[in-house]
Amino acid sequence: MKLQSICAETITVLAIAAFSISAAGAESKPNVIIIYTDDQGTMDLGCYGTSDIETPHIDSLAARGVRFRQMYAPSAICSASRAGLLTGRFPARAGVPGNVSSLEGTPGMPTEQVTIAEMMKDAGYATGHIGKWHLGYTPETMPNAQGFDFSWGHMGGCIDNYSQFFYWNGPNRHDLWKNGEHIHEDGLFFPDGMVREMNAFISRNREKPFFIYWAINSPHYPLQGTDKWRERYKDLPSPRNKYNAFVSTLDERIGSVLKHLDASGLTDNTLIIFQSDHGHSTEERAFFGGGSAGQYRGAKGCLFEGGIRVPSIVTLPGVIQENQVRDQFATGEDWFPTIAELCGIDLPKRHIDGRSLKKVLLSDNASSPHETFYWELGKGKNVQWVTREGDWKLMGNPTDRSNKAPITKDDKLFLSNLAIDPTEMTNLASRHPEVVERLSKIQSNYSNSIRQSLAEE
Repeated sequence: MKLQSICAETITVLAIAAFSISAAGAESKPNVIIIYTDDQGTMDLGCYGTSDIETPHIDSLAARGVRFRQMYAPSAICSASRAGLLTGRFPARAGVPGNVSSLEGTPGMPTEQVTIAEMMKDAGYATGHIGKWHLGYTPETMPNAQGFDFSWGHMGGCIDNYSQFFYWNGPNRHDLWKNGEHIHEDGLFFPDGMVREMNAFISRNREKPFFIYWAINSPHYPLQGTDKWRERYKDLPSPRNKYNAFVSTLDERIGSVLKHLDASGLTDNTLIIFQSDHGHSTEERAFFGGGSAGQYRGAKGCLFEGGIRVPSIVTLPGVIQENQVRDQFATGEDWFPTIAELCGIDLPKRHIDGRSLKKVLLSDNASSPHETFYWELGKGKNVQWVTREGDWKLMGNPTDRSNKAPITKDDKLFLSNLAIDPTEMTNLASRHPEVVERLSKIQSNYSNSIRQSLAEE
């Protein structure tokens, strides 16, 4: 009897201890917020050295975390970049090599893809999408079917921020949705609506871990900054004045959410990732520019550095040291496995092109997890592609949307060494044929791997 009593007591103590450990583990799981801006230039933050834009709230994130100087977007175009981020795969492998249609009823990212939201939801997280989607406009490919418990925002590529209409291809059509239902909030300034929904989601889910994908639709055109910021930059030349006003407007909205997160007592247990989806736009609807890639050649829609090298910041108090800078090569696909590792979640059993950046985040001496990497944009024989190996970068069928220099018939293969010339103004292909041959073989291997994945899935 005495032995049975001791055993019963021991089992009870062990059970309580196990429950306590389990509960502590659940409590220690960090919340995760990805802030993904739209068409923001490589250098367009105060913490990246820009002196003519006020971005104090984003700069405050850099002051309390890690800022990357060599972070690359998954692609140079909106939908593809988002697919790469959310699946951890090359966008082409995720079935989104370019932009998805903004027309209702048109599918987007294939449903067999596994998103960060699906991974987090399976791990017990509340999951929310707020802002832009642009990854499919059918019930099966909209956010609620791709792992998000809650969704509020627009499904197409862009909207007017006051009417929520998509005007850029006829017919004009209204585009505002909540959990798969079409809604109307005419006159609402969309960035303010995002803040409202962000803060409400945080408040509703403060007692359990949550994951939010905040896909901000600015500074993508139309450049609709608030009167406060338009007045602040009125003396700058156009279109820089319009662009800056929209960047500072988005920074102010980010500040409102950071303030609410702090007031909710959640800052110290929240992983925040800030990043642009790709470089700045030089399209007519953006007044042919406004954003800045600094010394880098290229812009949105091309694979020169200005199209894919993006501002990127990450914070997690108590884990990631403050005011750090990293020069290691990293990509947007890496956030999928990085989030999984930092949150103690097993990765889905499928091919992931990204690699965890945890070691890089924790140590300046850690190596980049990538020896080589690959980008592929568009379809057909003129598809743009890039193979990266160390500092060597080989582009196929390059396009320069910044128009910093002409592309000639001799530039079909364009080789640069970013350590020697980060501006990519000189094609080194003829001087280093052995490097071209080696990187071309790597490109062929990546391309074949993608084709095989698509055939199998």
